[in-house]
Amino acid sequence: MVKNVLSLVIPCYNEQESIPVFYRETCAVLEMLEQKNLGAEFIFVDDGSNDDTANIIINLSRNDGRIFYMIFSRNFGKEAALLAGLQKSRGQFVVTIDADLQDPPSLIPQMLDPVISGEFDCAGTRRVTRAGEPPVRSFFARRFYRIMDVVADIKIVDGARDFRLMNRAYVNAVLSLSERNRFSKGILPWIGFKTKWLEYENIQRTVGKTKWSFWDLLFYSFNGIIAFSTKPLAAASVAGILLFVLSIAFIVFIVVRRLVWNDPVTGWASTACIILFCAGIQLFTTGIVGAYLAKTYTEVKQRPHYLVREEN
Repeated sequence: MVKNVLSLVIPCYNEQESIPVFYRETCAVLEMLEQKNLGAEFIFVDDGSNDDTANIIINLSRNDGRIFYMIFSRNFGKEAALLAGLQKSRGQFVVTIDADLQDPPSLIPQMLDPVISGEFDCAGTRRVTRAGEPPVRSFFARRFYRIMDVVADIKIVDGARDFRLMNRAYVNAVLSLSERNRFSKGILPWIGFKTKWLEYENIQRTVGKTKWSFWDLLFYSFNGIIAFSTKPLAAASVAGILLFVLSIAFIVFIVVRRLVWNDPVTGWASTACIILFCAGIQLFTTGIVGAYLAKTYTEVKQRPHYLVREEN
């Protein structure tokens, strides 16, 4: 750890338009911090971009000794990029921030004050509005937070961003969790510590476009639920028990109807529907079990979180 140094961890994926603008705005903020005798370092993590992102970062580093970079051998995902940046960081304080300027660098001084004072271990940010976001995406995002409140043992703040400022003890706690299936929105509240929340209005991208599609976010949310809750497994078991009880009731009904009223059972269409319904439930619950088994399989293989092609 280097005291009085702020490490900025910046995961990047196809951000060639954003990085120069982000760098200029962030440098302006860091100049104010330097007046408080707080140095800084940039840690850019290129997550296998297929545009000119890596070259732009490398060129910036040639003119600014504060810039360090890691270029992944391929796209490993934002979670891997965040982990790599945290592992490389040396500062007493660490900021995780996106390069698309939806995380305003101007908030860094406000985030720094409660952490430097020692009152809080982390300063997190959350969006209080989703203005400009597609309505469908906003709807499912809010449903996700409500589902997590029900199924998870942790509290994930609605609108929480990956834009955070942490002290070294907080960073070390995050790094102590070595799981392969990482979900930062769950990991950060799971470790505890005292967090100060700062709210701000949603900010649209100034350049470029989001790299997260609706389906990417949907699967990411599934990963989060599986990573921090076993209640879906319990729900699958409950569904199996209910269907078993229901089938016993149907069997008793059919036997009684045949013996008492001598009424042969008809209705092949309804029978087929019931069979298909039960088969669907079975496949669904098997899929839930398979998802947990797949995550366990990934952990057992112990593959590295990422591979680095180039770094300085």
